[in-house]
Amino acid sequence: MRVDVVAIGTELLLGQIVDTNSSWIGEQLAAHGFDSLLQMKVGDNLARVEAVLHRALADADAVIICGGLGPTHDDLTRDAIASVMGVQLQMQQDIADRIREMFATRGRTMSDNNLRQAMVPEGAAVIVQTRGTAPGLICPLMVNGVAKVLYAVPGVPHEMKDMLERAILPDLHQRSGVAAVIASRTLRTWGESESGLNERLDPIIAELDAVGNPTLAFLASGWEGIKVRLTAKAATDQAAHELLDVWDARVRAVVGSQVFGRDGDTMESVVLQMLRERGLTLGLAESVTGGLVGARITGIAGASDVFRGGIVSYASEVKFDLLGVPEGPVVSEAAAAAMAVGAQRALGASVGLALTGVAGPAEQDGMPVGTLCVGLAIGDAVHTATLRMPGQREQMRQMSVITALDFLRRTLSASGA
Repeated sequence: MRVDVVAIGTELLLGQIVDTNSSWIGEQLAAHGFDSLLQMKVGDNLARVEAVLHRALADADAVIICGGLGPTHDDLTRDAIASVMGVQLQMQQDIADRIREMFATRGRTMSDNNLRQAMVPEGAAVIVQTRGTAPGLICPLMVNGVAKVLYAVPGVPHEMKDMLERAILPDLHQRSGVAAVIASRTLRTWGESESGLNERLDPIIAELDAVGNPTLAFLASGWEGIKVRLTAKAATDQAAHELLDVWDARVRAVVGSQVFGRDGDTMESVVLQMLRERGLTLGLAESVTGGLVGARITGIAGASDVFRGGIVSYASEVKFDLLGVPEGPVVSEAAAAAMAVGAQRALGASVGLALTGVAGPAEQDGMPVGTLCVGLAIGDAVHTATLRMPGQREQMRQMSVITALDFLRRTLSASGA
């Protein structure tokens, strides 16, 4: 069963509000085994809303409309649905009474325009409002002799989610008569371009294209890495995840250590867990990143049992005086090594990680813009690397964060520490 989504509101088109509702609805539809192939946004214009609904109904079995159910003049969803269904709007007294009661219990005066929310297209069923004033709608209709259905929910996220879970998903299951589950798994990778990763996985992609299930897609996510998403459809959740397990292993066999985590993992959460499992603590010395690594790490709940702290040694004198870096160039592997050892010592950490480099706009110490030098002290062992980061100043700094953490991750894995 195909269920598409239409989000209504000029503010969505202007970028004043980000349409998170459609993405959440799409996620829920997938989890319940419904195909959703199209999401559209349309402004508060009756003719355009009607046109979009006709277009969506031409291909989909059901359409979920989000927004435009409020009391103001630009809330046009009810009118558009009535027009598409070829029926009139009728006042439903029980809904009107409920709206009046809601205002009364909150000690507020109700303006008359709120009663617009009690206007319902003939033949539609009402999804009773439990959190707001606008009810939702279930509107069956025929399109060229085919039975279809329009669902309308408020744009307020918590009201929308309540109605989707309470009424719309059960109704969709009843209408479809087919039980299916769509499950996804995202492998998080770092260290290769999207095109390079695609080329390496071409044989697997060809196999998946041939069998049709699961599917594989790439999502380039900047300094979060490249995501490889596998999506499987099966009769049960267990069967879907067993299918994902098979192809997860196939992808990892090709990509190897570039996979640093899956689904909600981040590089910092993975590194923290590795340190925790080894009984290690971490101290940072940051120059080029100016505290960004520490901010990412402290964004993880429970980081305090591993993370000792960080020193933002932006000025050269701080590197010399506080971290014990020898006088001389401060963008070098030697400086990064000394910074790591200094952080280890000053912060009482078993692991010291240091970053120094050139974010721009000009070169420094003979090093070009984009240079990153990483130092890593684990016990008495010191590891260093010089890498080149792409992009302008902010991109270079953010890329440096995940690159340095990945250097720590790979070193821990290789050393068995």
